[in-house]
Amino acid sequence: MSHVVVISGHPNLEKSWTNKIILQQLDQQVESIDIRYLDQQYPDYKIDIEAEQNALIKADIIILQYPYYWYSVPALLKKWIDDVFEFNFAYGPEGDKLKNKHFILSFTIGGPKESYDPLGHNHFTIEQLSHPMQQLAYLSGMIYQPPVYTHRMVYIPGVYNTQEGVETRARDHAVRLLSKIDDLVNAFA
Repeated sequence: MSHVVVISGHPNLEKSWTNKIILQQLDQQVESIDIRYLDQQYPDYKIDIEAEQNALIKADIIILQYPYYWYSVPALLKKWIDDVFEFNFAYGPEGDKLKNKHFILSFTIGGPKESYDPLGHNHFTIEQLSHPMQQLAYLSGMIYQPPVYTHRMVYIPGVYNTQEGVETRARDHAVRLLSKIDDLVNAFA
């Protein structure tokens, strides 16, 4: 049986409309899963490196779940990566602990799809902006999977989107992510 480790990088999951739904769906539907809620475990940003590395060692599939902040991951998730992906753990002469694990980025984006285009407001595609995380996977020997992401995932009452709309998109996002997990698990069988 394949084991999935999800790193929840939302800085305040209680206030999330979308990441919370996605994580709930994963928790309910994935048989062997460990969801690491960074905002609850490390509100002081003091990462237990050994515990996190041990969780990753047990994984067959590693998923980073987060809201897209300034074209990247939130600060707590970045700190987690910086601390946990150490020399001789994730890379270096003895850094083979993540080798051949499947790596999936799963994130929610506030802006519309058309703004992430060379002619759009943000000038770059999501695929281009994801290259640093893709390189993280390659350097660590992981098997990079195409990311799962959804646009228009921010809800500001009376201003931007509807609660029902973002919650529907979050459930759809979870279905796509679960399908990707199922495909990988079935490939292992």
